[in-house]
Amino acid sequence: MNNKVISPCISICKTEPITGYCYGCARTNDEKKIWKDEKTSNDWKKENLDLIKKRMTGWQLQTFNESYKNKIKEGISLYKKNNLPKKI
Repeated sequence: MNNKVISPCISICKTEPITGYCYGCARTNDEKKIWKDEKTSNDWKKENLDLIKKRMTGWQLQTFNESYKNKIKEGISLYKKNNLPKKI
């Protein structure tokens, strides 16, 4: 069984200049680096997911939750899914 915690990146990668948080996932650049480190524990990742969700409110939290849920289920964020070339 795979217990891997999926990255919270939802492909909206732009840092808000005052807080330093990503508009899409609310992580700092340091947190993004920690997520990519293969030695980072799932416990840290779960705690960080809780923390970043506390940084968000309103529409940002709602859209993050929807996109992250889709990423876990289908392996792709809603942003990427909605921007794939349409099949003719």
